[in-house]
Amino acid sequence: MDTLTIDIDAGTGYEVMVGPELLQRCGDIAARLVGPRRVAVITDETVEKLYLDPVVRSLTGAGFRVCTFSFLAGEGSKNIGTLSAILEFLAEEGLTRSDCLAALGGGVVGDLAGFAAGCYLRGIRYLQLPTTLLAAVDSSVGGKTAVNLRGGKNMAGLFLQPAAVLCDTGCLATLPPPVLADGLAEAIKTGILSGEELFSLLEGDAAGRLSEIIALSVRFKGDIVKADECEAGPRRILNLGHTVGHAIEKCSGYRITHGRAVAAGIAVIARAAVKLGCCSAVTAARIEKTLLENGLSVTVPFSADELTAAALGDKKRSGEEITLVLPRQIGDCFLWTIAVADLHSVIAAGLEVIR
Repeated sequence: MDTLTIDIDAGTGYEVMVGPELLQRCGDIAARLVGPRRVAVITDETVEKLYLDPVVRSLTGAGFRVCTFSFLAGEGSKNIGTLSAILEFLAEEGLTRSDCLAALGGGVVGDLAGFAAGCYLRGIRYLQLPTTLLAAVDSSVGGKTAVNLRGGKNMAGLFLQPAAVLCDTGCLATLPPPVLADGLAEAIKTGILSGEELFSLLEGDAAGRLSEIIALSVRFKGDIVKADECEAGPRRILNLGHTVGHAIEKCSGYRITHGRAVAAGIAVIARAAVKLGCCSAVTAARIEKTLLENGLSVTVPFSADELTAAALGDKKRSGEEITLVLPRQIGDCFLWTIAVADLHSVIAAGLEVIR
C-alpha cells in the first residue's frame, strides 16, 4: 500500500502520513521536516519492547542524537507525576529550544509527551508516532495534550500542534483485539459526525479497511481543527460520547479503557437523543449495532447518580452549564447546552433500553 499524506492546516501546518514501515523510515522523514538535531523519544514500557529499537536506529541513521524515556504503560501513568519525571529527564539531558520530542505510543504517550513539549522551555517541537488505532484516528492529530487529575480526566493540559504525525499501519497488526476495538470506538464516533462515507466502512469488516478509516478520520478532524483550533466552538462536536465516557472511566477507576467508555457513552447519548425526540430509534439502533459489531459494549455498569456525580467535574462544564453532543442522524450532530441540574435526567434516559 502507498503512503497517504493528509495536510493539517493548524498551527504552522503539518503532515499526517499513513502507511507501512513509517517507523523504519521515521529518521529520514523527520530530518526532512525538522532537520537532524537532538530528539528525546518518549514511550511506555510495552511499546518500548516492540518499536523503540527500530525508531532509534532510524533516527540515529538520519543524523539525530537520541535519548529515550520510558514509563509504565496505562492510563494510571497519565498524571502530574509522570509529566514531572519527563520534564526533569529533558532538563537532565540538556535539551534546548532547538531540539524536539517524539511521542512513540498510544494516546497516553502522545498526551504526556505533547504536554511536556509544550511546557519544557515554554515550548519545543514534537513528533507524533502513534502505534495504536485510537491514537492514529484521533488523539495524535489536533494538538490536544493533557494529564488526568484526581478531579477528572484531561483536566490539565494545553494545545500544541505536532510538527508531523507518522501513522505506521504495520503497528496495527500487533494490537490485541480489545485495543483495536478501543480505536474503532473513536472511528465510529467520527463516522457518526462525518457521515456515510466513513460510517459505512465500520459496518462490517472494519479490520480490513483500517488505512482508509484512518485517512478519512484524520481528514475530517483536520477540517474541524482548522475551523476551531482551541475548541472555542465547533471543535466541541468531537466530544460526542465523551462526557458520559469520561464519567464511566472515572467511576471504574480507569479500569474501563477510554475507547470502551466512549463507545458506551455514545450509546447512552444516542438513546437519550431518541427520548428527547431529536434522533430516530432506527439511527440509534444502527449506532448500537455498529458498536457491537466492532467488539464494543453499549451498556454501562454504573447508575445515573454515579455518572452524573463523576461528570460534574468534566472540563466541558462551564459554570452551571454543560455542553453535550447529540446525534440527529449519521452525519448530523449538534451541540446542546443544558443546565447542570438537567444532566441527571439526560443520562438516566440514555441508560434505559429503547423499546
